[in-house]
Amino acid sequence: MNTKRNDYDPKAYNPRFQWGFLAPKYWGVWLGLAIGLPLSLLPNNTRVSIARFIAKKLTKRQRGPVQKARINLALCFPEKSEQERENIIEQCFITAGTFLIGFPAISLRSKQWLERNSVIYGLEHLKTLQSQGQSAILLVPHSWAIDIPAILLASRGLPVSAMANSQKNLLIDWLMHKQRVQYGGRVYDRSGGIKPFIKSVKDGYLGYYLPDQDHGPDQSVFTDFFATEKATLPGLGKLAKVSRAKIVPLFASYNTATGKYEIEIKAPLDDLSGDEMQDARVMNQVVEEFVTPKPEQYMWILKLLKTRRDGNDPYVGY
Repeated sequence: MNTKRNDYDPKAYNPRFQWGFLAPKYWGVWLGLAIGLPLSLLPNNTRVSIARFIAKKLTKRQRGPVQKARINLALCFPEKSEQERENIIEQCFITAGTFLIGFPAISLRSKQWLERNSVIYGLEHLKTLQSQGQSAILLVPHSWAIDIPAILLASRGLPVSAMANSQKNLLIDWLMHKQRVQYGGRVYDRSGGIKPFIKSVKDGYLGYYLPDQDHGPDQSVFTDFFATEKATLPGLGKLAKVSRAKIVPLFASYNTATGKYEIEIKAPLDDLSGDEMQDARVMNQVVEEFVTPKPEQYMWILKLLKTRRDGNDPYVGY
């Protein structure tokens, strides 16, 4: 007899609906939902056209997210011409726009629809670990479709555990959390530390770990990242050891031509040594190998390179 898995953990992040969400200060969010939900059901080609129109407008700007993307690409790919980098940015915004317009459909549609519109390559790597009773932590770079694998795997009955930052807007925070755990799983707030996440992995949950955030100089080591260097979280080998888990690289893409979510899973990393510098470099290499053939899928708008060895923030003024 099948029994429903109890995903509740008092240490996990469990926001609840509040009647205060109906207050006027949240009306803008509700209006956005009223407009966004129907748009998410539009055909893929229509969403691509809308996203292309918006992308062409946004890429003319010299400030904000598009300028952050220019800074990141200039530092990471100095060998590319300015026009080549601008083309990447435009394709990046088209991919992002198409995906984000359709993202609410994940909650409106059924898990059967999600299954039909997703493709997973390399699932055998996870199945092998499962058959061996081996825990796993997925190493997932910041692509636009980063939430899709966790939702899809949870819809297949796999217990997924992740860490995330709570949002300042409490209604948006609740909505995002509700979507992430609609098929089960656990999300831990980063402010609570990593120990609850590690325990969940030991308990058999599939860990979801983001390798490319900038956590500042005190928590990072500097190591190569494309043509530059990045303040990178150390301790990946130690994380694997204390959680008794294998580290499995995963990358999520949104194919604007087919309208499908594509998930690529690679074999577990076998070159983690426990040396902080070496393991940080291995982690960045994972990002490079996934992003190089699909640069338009990556969130270049993030402040990926905010912490620099010389102390100068390249995003100041933008």
